[in-house]
Amino acid sequence: MNAAVMLAALVLECVVGWPDALDRRIGHPVRWFGWIVTRVEPFANAPGASRTVRIAAGGIFAIALIVLAAEVGAGIARLVPDGAFGFIISAVIAASLLAPRSLHDHVAAVGAAWRDGGLGAARAALSHIVGRNTRTLNERGIARAAIESLAENTSDGVTAPLFWGVLFGLPGLFAYKAVNTLDSMIGHRNVRYEAFGKIAARIDDLANLVPARVTGVIFALCAGSGRALAAMGRDASRHRSPNAGWPESAMAGALNIRLSGPREYDGVMRQEPWLNAGGRDPAMEDIGRALALYRRAVGVMGIMLAIIAAAAIV
Repeated sequence: MNAAVMLAALVLECVVGWPDALDRRIGHPVRWFGWIVTRVEPFANAPGASRTVRIAAGGIFAIALIVLAAEVGAGIARLVPDGAFGFIISAVIAASLLAPRSLHDHVAAVGAAWRDGGLGAARAALSHIVGRNTRTLNERGIARAAIESLAENTSDGVTAPLFWGVLFGLPGLFAYKAVNTLDSMIGHRNVRYEAFGKIAARIDDLANLVPARVTGVIFALCAGSGRALAAMGRDASRHRSPNAGWPESAMAGALNIRLSGPREYDGVMRQEPWLNAGGRDPAMEDIGRALALYRRAVGVMGIMLAIIAAAAIV
């Protein structure tokens, strides 16, 4: 049943997305989690406290929010009626916590901004999906950042929520989105969050361990060449993240481009290693090629869900 609900949710989000009218009226579930973080963090993350206290406080807060999210999902699941109507309600709720269409549209907007408005417009569009400084990026840097964001967020925004939704239904899906929101908001290696967000970041690493590797394999299979598998096997573990390197290196190998490398965060240049170092620098047209691979990967995920759902019926 979970796989069938997640398949319907995936199709629904790909076709409809999160309607603007609904967003204006009630917001988005992920932003609800974010609202809690913004209200609690300034008080719980006391600057004058010791590092140990801040780690503990951040861990307690992270676990509490994840449990709360799981309980919300469980409560909704208990309230949903049986039958076709309940199935539709579950699929609609699950669709709100997936991001295949929104991710595609945000990355495609970078390429569209480049075509319509040039470098400045592309930098502005990119700033909505990455945390690094975009003001100094050239064409290659913009294309690289957009493709990296697409690859990593395929795991975070599509594969992982599907994975946890299939395993544990709405409670697993809600809990994962809380994990992902915590990591995106407080899981940073800077003065403010390094201690407070440490446990949240580690929980996110664990939650994405399997989905990231599955995403990389799906990218490689959809690419139809051994180059993506070779790049993933060679370079995935060289990434600063224990998970992001898998889909990113697979994407790099599939397109025969190099990703990662030096970049600026919070005014500091970080000398990150290259993924698929022998590949060429990406160009803006490679964003379209990356999106085409992404669409095939999402299609494969849908087929996998259909197989799991059919097997559960038999």
